[in-house]
Amino acid sequence: MLDEPILCPKTDDANPVSNQNPSIREDIHGLLRQEPFGVLCTQGEGQPYGSVVAYAFTQDLSALFFATSTATRKYCLLSACNQVAMVVDNRDRFPNDLMSTSAVTITGRANQVKVGPDFERWAHLLTERHPYLESFIESPPLPFSGSKLSATYT
Repeated sequence: MLDEPILCPKTDDANPVSNQNPSIREDIHGLLRQEPFGVLCTQGEGQPYGSVVAYAFTQDLSALFFATSTATRKYCLLSACNQVAMVVDNRDRFPNDLMSTSAVTITGRANQVKVGPDFERWAHLLTERHPYLESFIESPPLPFSGSKLSATYT
């Protein structure tokens, strides 16, 4: 069993996973591809918070995208502090064997993506993976914020 830090030390590379063990990179990519949801970890007022989010990610594993309503605690916390972590795991696949599960913690900064070409690209990736979110993302007036998480994997 491997435990963090697998992909450390941190690097100045634009893609922190690029120079690492290809097997581990493939494992992370496979886990993110298989698991449609993760737990977004935020903080505020001295408290940590976890929120389940649907996400999409870039093929090079450099960024993730999720959408949230601006009327949520999650949005308020992200607005106050953009340092976040996302935990993705496959424990549901091994209900009786915790030692067989895999998990990755992705740390970084969440940045709001404003409506425009970048937003359209990210929204397309998200709705391609989660078609049921299309009406939420496209409903006017925009009740949500899309956030891009630049990722460092540990």
